[in-house]
Amino acid sequence: MDSVEKTQDQQHPQYKRDRASVNTLLASEATDYNLSELARLIIRYRGFPGARDIQSDLKKVLQKWNHTQESLYQKTRKIHATGEVYRRQKSDQEDWV
Repeated sequence: MDSVEKTQDQQHPQYKRDRASVNTLLASEATDYNLSELARLIIRYRGFPGARDIQSDLKKVLQKWNHTQESLYQKTRKIHATGEVYRRQKSDQEDWV
């Protein structure tokens, strides 16, 4: 018997919405909001067994904007310290996943 376990890619419950967000990031500039969204999505998909296209495109955006994950996180920590980036968004829906 083969002791290697086969892993199947999973479908992320937020895939459809996140795909649209990633497409927007690919076509956009590195604003505070977009940097925050990029960091949020990288964290969401870190280690996720699936959505390989999203993970690949997030890396492309990171490179396009000349950031490493660490430099992105440093920048977004400063952005979030002001507390303004998501306050401008009017949404009743919470994004916990």
